[in-house]
Amino acid sequence: MSPRRNRSKGAGSSGRSADDDRSDRYGGWQSTENWQGEEWSVRHVAGASAEGKTYRCPGCDQMIPSGVPHVVAWPEHAGVDDRRHWHKACWNAKDRRTSRVRRSRNAPRS
Repeated sequence: MSPRRNRSKGAGSSGRSADDDRSDRYGGWQSTENWQGEEWSVRHVAGASAEGKTYRCPGCDQMIPSGVPHVVAWPEHAGVDDRRHWHKACWNAKDRRTSRVRRSRNAPRS
């Protein structure tokens, strides 16, 4: 009996295009999503590529520790300064969240 295969043999069978599936220096893949009437670039960052820095998730206002896989998203028309690092679950739930998250005046905005 041969071992069970968990992955398909076809290179393009994942449903994503080759551009979306490319691995780059962040160890993930990048795609474009429509959110709130805007096109957003969304980069999925692998945990091993997320070493050295911590970020504050705009979805839950909690820290994303170093080494944790997450999502980096920014509006397509914006620049590097508008990139935000999200927990994957927070990015996926962004349409179901309310805007009740409030920061104190002195809270960091990274």
